[in-house]
Amino acid sequence: MVFSILFITAILPKQARFKYEFEKGVVWMHDDLISPYNFAIRKTTQEIKSDKDNILKSILPVYRLDDKVLEVQLSEYQADFEAKWRSAGLPDDDYKERTFEFGFELLKNIYQKGVIGLNKNYQKEKDNANYLIMLLKNNVKTEVSTATLLTTTSAFSLASERVVENKKVRTDILVNVLKDRITPNILLDERFTESLQKQAIENVSSTRGMVQKGEVIIENGSTINDEAYQKLESLRLAYEENARVTGDRNLVLLGQFLLVALIVSLLMVFLYLFRKDIFQDNRQISLILLVVTGMLLFLSWSIRMKLPSLYYIPYCIVPIIIRILFDTRLAMNIHLLVVLIASFFVPNSFEFAFLQISAGMVSIYSIKNLVRREQFLISALLILLTYFISYLGISLIREGALASVEWLKFLPFIFSVLLSLLAYPLIYLFEKMFGITSDITLMELTNTNSTLLRELAYKVPGTFQHSLQVANLAESAIFKIGGNALLVRAGALYHDIGKMENPQFFIENQNKGLNPHDKLPYEESAQIIIRHVVNGVELARRHNLPEVIIDFIRTHHGNTRVDYFYQSFLKNFPEKIVDENTFRYPGPIPFSKETAVLMLADSVEAASRSLKEPDAESINNLVERIIDYKLEQNQLNDSNITLKEIETIKLIFKTMLMGIYHVRIDYRQ
Repeated sequence: MVFSILFITAILPKQARFKYEFEKGVVWMHDDLISPYNFAIRKTTQEIKSDKDNILKSILPVYRLDDKVLEVQLSEYQADFEAKWRSAGLPDDDYKERTFEFGFELLKNIYQKGVIGLNKNYQKEKDNANYLIMLLKNNVKTEVSTATLLTTTSAFSLASERVVENKKVRTDILVNVLKDRITPNILLDERFTESLQKQAIENVSSTRGMVQKGEVIIENGSTINDEAYQKLESLRLAYEENARVTGDRNLVLLGQFLLVALIVSLLMVFLYLFRKDIFQDNRQISLILLVVTGMLLFLSWSIRMKLPSLYYIPYCIVPIIIRILFDTRLAMNIHLLVVLIASFFVPNSFEFAFLQISAGMVSIYSIKNLVRREQFLISALLILLTYFISYLGISLIREGALASVEWLKFLPFIFSVLLSLLAYPLIYLFEKMFGITSDITLMELTNTNSTLLRELAYKVPGTFQHSLQVANLAESAIFKIGGNALLVRAGALYHDIGKMENPQFFIENQNKGLNPHDKLPYEESAQIIIRHVVNGVELARRHNLPEVIIDFIRTHHGNTRVDYFYQSFLKNFPEKIVDENTFRYPGPIPFSKETAVLMLADSVEAASRSLKEPDAESINNLVERIIDYKLEQNQLNDSNITLKEIETIKLIFKTMLMGIYHVRIDYRQ
């Protein structure tokens, strides 16, 4: 417990907590808030984004004039012209020289005018390809419009027109040569442009205006509008920043220690008052504290990693795990404590607490009786529905308009619910680590196709049928009076597995007319009967059955006598002194409602098989006699079962036995 308190305190974020909670559209219920010092008003995310967009629009893209393009293209022009002129078989005369010179000068003029490689990222409108640029020419910046420059397409069109207009040159060859020699010589300098943009964005101010010391930020009864909300948010950030710089970190640590110690101590008090069985078991306490600490560790990590939303965290995984491994009350108690601690470190703590407590309650209620694996999926859907209703309700209260609900902010809840399904493998892991049996394991144990139960059905079919009937009786009774019906059913199916060692010595497995006890002394017969309890415990441990199931094997006869052989011994050997313990089961007596109900169901079901003509009266007398005998023998003293519950059990047993033996009530008077 102390280690958990210290560890949780160490991992929690160390930051001062602003004492006011506020939301847009909510009425300010506190006193008038006066600014304690000067602070800058922070811009909203949207305002900062808008400012950055405007700055980016004002930054002109930087283009550079590349002089080498002209040199290369003129050189290539000369080579291309010579090759094409000769391939046409034309003579070297004045006509050739005139054509060459005209094309050479035309190409120089085009590049001197400038050929730009346009970039669509800077076009202001789809229908207008022109935009302003910053042109670097000989390290001199000039602001020009792309409309004054040529593109490769417009440059070639211009060249073609000029060539066609000149009747003194060879048009076809010149156009063909110029087509391949026109390429952009004004190119975008992306690195320089991005550098200018980055520098401009860094200079965007994150604040707008100031609130002076002594100025009223918001008055009591005022609605928190956008402007007031931004001032309050700015004050909160300034307060936490100021506390981080000037506050005493050790005092923050002490405050966290006190709160965590109080919460964990309340958990221990709850266990001491209401679940002493867990309080006295270090393994179970370690598991509970591990789950609590693990969730708070995950929360602290998420805060440090600055997750977009803390609602991504699957808070409902804690109550699901505790409910499956322990019980409903403990799950609810622990979930409340975890949410209370987490609320100190999340924004809008009341909203957070409402959402998580509601979802946690649904997660616990939805798996009150786990009898099918698909209940995990059903539980997840119900948790998601609860989140949706809560989120919608809070949004409507805050915004007052359905159109203003931010549906994208609900996505973290969906992710959180999906993560809560990890409870299933975690439960299996915790079971193996801490030796705890969950309802999931009990469901697997009650599968009659399991190895041990198949062996029981094959070797001792009579005992197997008896166990099934006992399971039905005990499960119905415990469900009515309140208890773990799944645990009772599993315990009932395995309570007589020890009879597989000597099946023929038990009447339900004997053939008619053959009874091996007829050839044995009464003491030895009693010991064989009693030994099925010890054999059952050994067999259960060899097959790694949980201790909670072994408890049913050990207690289903308590420390009662094997009365048939005991009375037979007294009748036939009245002169001998008998050690009663020879005929008595080793115990212990039942120590829970579940084990007590199984003992009663086992005795009643076994005795009912001896009824020759079962009717309502005989069944009624049988149930009363068997249960009263157990009470007289003090077999139920440790089981925490009431007399009222015993009367309920009697009624259920009578009703079910009458149904089993098809007893009809005679309505004739």
